[in-house]
Amino acid sequence: MPSEELIRGMLYLSLTVVGVPGNIAVILAFLLLLHQENQLLPADVIVLHLACANLLVVAVRCLLETLASFQLANVFDDHGCKSVIFVHRTARSLSIWLTFVLSAYQCLSIAPPGSRWASMRLLVNKYLGVVFIFLWLLTTCMSSGAILFSSGRQNNSTMISYGINVQFCYVNFPSKLSKEVYGSAQVSRDVVPMALMALASLIILVFLYKHSGQVKGLRSSSSGGGGGGAEQRAAKAVVALVTLYVVLYGVDNGLWVYTLTVRKTMTTSLISDLRVFFSSLYAALSPVVIIASNRKVNSRLGVQCRRKKK
Repeated sequence: MPSEELIRGMLYLSLTVVGVPGNIAVILAFLLLLHQENQLLPADVIVLHLACANLLVVAVRCLLETLASFQLANVFDDHGCKSVIFVHRTARSLSIWLTFVLSAYQCLSIAPPGSRWASMRLLVNKYLGVVFIFLWLLTTCMSSGAILFSSGRQNNSTMISYGINVQFCYVNFPSKLSKEVYGSAQVSRDVVPMALMALASLIILVFLYKHSGQVKGLRSSSSGGGGGGAEQRAAKAVVALVTLYVVLYGVDNGLWVYTLTVRKTMTTSLISDLRVFFSSLYAALSPVVIIASNRKVNSRLGVQCRRKKK
């Protein structure tokens, strides 16, 4: 096996080893919480949905890329390429938008009771299912180009002018215009929620700064005043997730823009591999942040670990 494929396989393997168990652990923790309390808070439902989307990203793309890199299994024929790229892009986009929804909801959660923003939070609580359905439809439609333009590598013996090399597959565009339009739509799909979640995180940080004295007062008071501390921990966790997203997806989109500026299909898939790696890195690391910062998840997983040791 060439050293380049070995390194590539090891990188995807590391994402798989971290991301798949991590996201499954988060999902199981919330399902256990649902079983014990018969309900989940809206913020918990958003995080659960986010973990499911991240699991799809890591399992569908990273796991299959790992198996193909080590020549254990290869599903990347025409139908396989279309399916894998479509599901990956849909789940990736869904993960992005759910991170924005989580940051926006947390921003609404710290609004003073009785304010207009607090009323909007109640409205979001009521129609959260509608929000999820809308995001699924939006991300599915935005990723439909993968079905139209993706094909297996064996059908592309010659380099085309407006294609993207993704190692085991090609994304073939019929013209320069179609490549630029599709590429710009993908960038907009990422940049819009990125800007919105950055704004929401900025509002959260300003709120935490202004109310730092009150938070210190709550911490030094009796244990009955722990609600503010819980809100602060949740807000900090959301800011950490958004920061992780902005850094990793910022690199991803920078590489994507570079790919769009290349006139001919590159003979190497290095840039595409780096894009998939950085975008999947968020899906692999976000459950680590959730487990470390979410006491509900942490406590449920801790209880299960102690039971297994007994």
